[in-house]
Parts: sequence; structure tokens; C-alpha cells
Amino acid sequence: MDMGLRGKVVLVTGSSRGIGLAEARLFAAEGARLAINGLDPSRAEAAAARLCEGGADAKAFPADVSDAGQVAALFARIAESMGPCEILVNNAGLAGRRLGRPSEQITEDDWDAVMDSHMRATWLCTRAALPAMRAARWGRIVNTSSIHYTGGGRPGLSSYAAAKGAISAFTRTVAKEIAEDGITINSVAPGFVRTDMLTRLPDDFQQRVRSQNPIGRPAEPEEVAAAVVFLSSQHASYINGALLAVDGGRREFFWS
Repeated sequence: MDMGLRGKVVLVTGSSRGIGLAEARLFAAEGARLAINGLDPSRAEAAAARLCEGGADAKAFPADVSDAGQVAALFARIAESMGPCEILVNNAGLAGRRLGRPSEQITEDDWDAVMDSHMRATWLCTRAALPAMRAARWGRIVNTSSIHYTGGGRPGLSSYAAAKGAISAFTRTVAKEIAEDGITINSVAPGFVRTDMLTRLPDDFQQRVRSQNPIGRPAEPEEVAAAVVFLSSQHASYINGALLAVDGGRREFFWS
């Protein structure tokens, strides 16, 4: 099925690794032109080079997408080098050491870092992308929420769950603002995904992930990517403001 993405300029934030890189690969397979983004310039360059080796049209644009000045410069560089961004996938966001503590033990710095890297980055990139999309009267934006919002975050992830919930509410509201200009905005809510972040966790944790999912396994990055590419395609033109769960049917956390 032709997704109608050939030649489209696509920015996937945080696409030098993990789910974002899987999304970039699938867009490339559909003939889209890829702007690869990440904090680490060498990693972004390496990811873009690998895509080009496979025949893709991809360029690296390292930037911190939680910084307003860097976001403005990022979109300007993409427009100058490839043309205006037509499809934006807001995928970037930190995890790791900033998470894993009860709410009363979260520092202000950690709270702000999580909210900035997820919600602020989503807002800044959306704001930067919309003028060109409105001018073209076409555009697609896909934001990344999480099962930690839809099912309520597991203990220790209140800041992450709050950020992902904010992204979902933001998505639904912006959908009402931009639809008349031919632009859609949607979000996906992945469950646990088999990335380096998951496979580094203890075996007993990974076993719980498998046992508590109706399908009995975590998602592959490509399965999340497929949902994102579909929502960006011509076939999803009447889907706007939606939250698509990509979680194997797991809606609640049963943590013990």
C-alpha cells in the first residue's frame, strides 16, 4: 500500500537511535527525505550515514529540541537544506537517571528536565513546524505519549507520566486549531518496547513485562514505527487528535 510519502521532508526528533531510528528507517522505505536529529552530533551523523548507505535521502541535524533557540535554528537549517518540514514526529525525550524515585523525592531539576525534554520539546517543535505547514495547507504531526499515561505510570514515574499526559492533552487541543489548514496531529502511546533501554534492565523486570502483556512480549521498535508512519500517511487524513495505543492490549499496570 502506497503511503503517499515519497519526497516528503520528515523530521523525527531523537532519531539517532531506538524507536526514532526505526521510524526514520520506515519513512525512508516509503521514499521520504529524512532529517535525523539527536543531541550527539556524531551519533546523528552516523545514523544518517547508515540510512544513506541503504539508499535513503537523509541528513543529520543535531540539536537540543528542548531549547527554543536551537529549535528555531534546526527548522531553519532543514528548510534551507531540504525544504520545509512537512511531517514532524516528536519522539525525543530523556529517561534514565532522572526517573525512578517516589514523587516526594523528585528534585525540581529532575522534574523540569523530564517535562522539558518531553512536553516542552513537543510544543517548541510543533510551534516551529506549523507556519510552513499552514502555508502549504498540508502537514502531519505525530507526538509520542506512553502507556505510562494511558494506564497510569508505574511507581517512580510520576514526572514521566505527567509529561506524557500533557502531550496527549496538547495533541487533542492543537488538533482543533489546525485542522482547517489541512494539517493533522495525533499521538501514539507505546507500551514497553524492546530497545537498549529495556534490555539493560534486570531479567525479572523483563519477565514481568512479558507476563503482564496479553501478547506476551514487548513491542519491536518497528511496530511503533508502523503506527507513526500510518498516521503520517494519506490514508490517515481523517484521523485527527487521536491517541493510538501500541501496547499489545495492556491498559493497566499490575505491579507486584
